[in-house]
Amino acid sequence: MRQPLYGLTLYIFLMLPPVATLAESVMAIHMHMQMPLFVIVGVLMATFFQRRFSRLFAIWNGNGIPGIILFMIIVIYWMLPRTMDEALTIQKIELFKFVSLPFLAGVPLRDSWPKLGVIGKNIIFVLLSVLFSSMAWLYIMTPIQLCNNYLIIEQKTLGWGFVFQAAGIFIYFAMALFIDKSDYE
Repeated sequence: MRQPLYGLTLYIFLMLPPVATLAESVMAIHMHMQMPLFVIVGVLMATFFQRRFSRLFAIWNGNGIPGIILFMIIVIYWMLPRTMDEALTIQKIELFKFVSLPFLAGVPLRDSWPKLGVIGKNIIFVLLSVLFSSMAWLYIMTPIQLCNNYLIIEQKTLGWGFVFQAAGIFIYFAMALFIDKSDYE
């Protein structure tokens, strides 16, 4: 298994000051690229932690619900405009971003997803679609600047990114409802 090594390599790369500065310089890249990449780092590194702490994961996240709740809390926290702003101005908050997204969102997501049933996965798809739609509405329709470090046009661009993300999740969800997966196995 080389996934943990790939995850660690990507993690180190994303934390390099020039890469972090570049990713945080544009609001849409900060939210739609850097933050999901940190979650992907956690997903890639999760197998290492699952093997090393298998008993802890079995006790703490036996049915996948606690891990998915933690994942959703972290995702919702980082979608707030103020937290994005503070990640740029307060070093401790940026450090928390570097730790929370991989280890409190990515690792629990990887551990929880196979344990959830079809209904649980569908609920997560719907919740993410609704969350992204509401964030799109917030960022597009708000006439004032929500983040001090980004321009209003950047916040509207981020909002449209949320529109496309929400639409993509909804289309995938709708497709999964109507397509019989056994035809493709």
